[in-house]
Amino acid sequence: MTHYDLFVIGGGSGGVAAARASATLGAKVGIAEGDKFGGTCVNRGCMPKKWYMYASMCAAEFEAAKSYGWDVEQPQFNWDRLKENTFKEIARLNGVYDTLLDGSGVEVHQGFAQFVDANTVSVDGTLITADKFMIAVGGKPFVPDVKGAELGITSDEAFHLEKLPKSILIIGAGYIGVEFAGIFNSLGVDTKLMFRAGRLMRGFDEDVREHMEKELTKKGITLIAATNPVSLCKHGENGIRLCCEHDYDWDVEQVMFTTGRVPNLDHLNLEATQVKRDERGKIIVDEWQKTNVEHIYAVGDVTNTNLDLTPVAINEGRAFADTHFGDNKRNFSDFVTPTAVFSQPPIGTVGLTEAQARETYKNIDIYRTSFRPTKYRLSDTLDEALLMKLVVDADTDKVVGAHMVGPEAGEIIQMLGVALRAGATKHEFDRTVGVHPTLAEEFCTMREKVSA
Repeated sequence: MTHYDLFVIGGGSGGVAAARASATLGAKVGIAEGDKFGGTCVNRGCMPKKWYMYASMCAAEFEAAKSYGWDVEQPQFNWDRLKENTFKEIARLNGVYDTLLDGSGVEVHQGFAQFVDANTVSVDGTLITADKFMIAVGGKPFVPDVKGAELGITSDEAFHLEKLPKSILIIGAGYIGVEFAGIFNSLGVDTKLMFRAGRLMRGFDEDVREHMEKELTKKGITLIAATNPVSLCKHGENGIRLCCEHDYDWDVEQVMFTTGRVPNLDHLNLEATQVKRDERGKIIVDEWQKTNVEHIYAVGDVTNTNLDLTPVAINEGRAFADTHFGDNKRNFSDFVTPTAVFSQPPIGTVGLTEAQARETYKNIDIYRTSFRPTKYRLSDTLDEALLMKLVVDADTDKVVGAHMVGPEAGEIIQMLGVALRAGATKHEFDRTVGVHPTLAEEFCTMREKVSA
């Protein structure tokens, strides 16, 4: 029997952050991971997805080069080379995680942890107890109960396809579906995006959603709204037939489900602990990441709070360590969370949507602009519009929301997150000199209200 001050279950971003920070503060810490360290982000999410996005964006860069005087021969894309280079870098990152844990003094148990009871876990037969347990097992793709769904793939498999398909139909238009639609479409795949709602990207600002639909359509992605899949079956030698509501059938080479994510609790035997979960299966925690069981905590995508984002899980893990082992009680409740969608064009957003602001404040002002980015103005073929928007509490002049669709949106929104965290007013935006010519300067030059 091995005993720890803290035992962490799950070697993703949140679990590793909690383990390392706690060990650095003097706690005896163990961690269990049955797969590779780094979690979804490193192995099956943020990192490979962004490299695939970079690869797909090269097509537009080649096209833009012509308008700047470059004669570009017909470029050739090699899917196998992209995969090889991506997973070589992922292997390097896995090694970095191993080194960081070892350097922090965290004891690693390679294997899936399973609760025996609320006070004990088993990892490959080794029994472990701890003063505190941290559950950080993340999430996994959800596949709806559709006949023949096993013929489709999820984001986990998309990076490993043997070859690039000629056509793909993506079911689900949240940020993951929209990102992969951009990747496949820009790599020359005939891409369709299906969603059950009337508009894609539920939860985002309405102007952002409308703008993205226009831009995706301009890029040649077919949007199929207000439709649900009914069944999948093999069609032809290598194809799949997707049958949908309203007697629609679609014949494609590949079907991909991006229909949300659920807690990755398959190996955990959580039932042995009496830890409570919500209707989505997520572990219920309070603002201190504590479950209903006094000594069991959880962070990241497996919980029912905050956003399912890597930096959120990391900050939750570090705040937990400071609170319990660093004599610095704090939690994630006062953080401002900028976020980006690496779609094409990309999205950056922080703070409230217009609809949320109207529910929260008595009077709001909206500032909005849309234009063609300078980079594409010399091109006859690259037709992409940019959207920028500020949401302001009219009574205090405080900027409570910022939204952008366009090149480098993720990079720009990061700094706007600092401004909103500091409580910047629209007047302060106005009296900040913009860097010209840039896209970001438009956030400092929008003067005309578009609605009241």
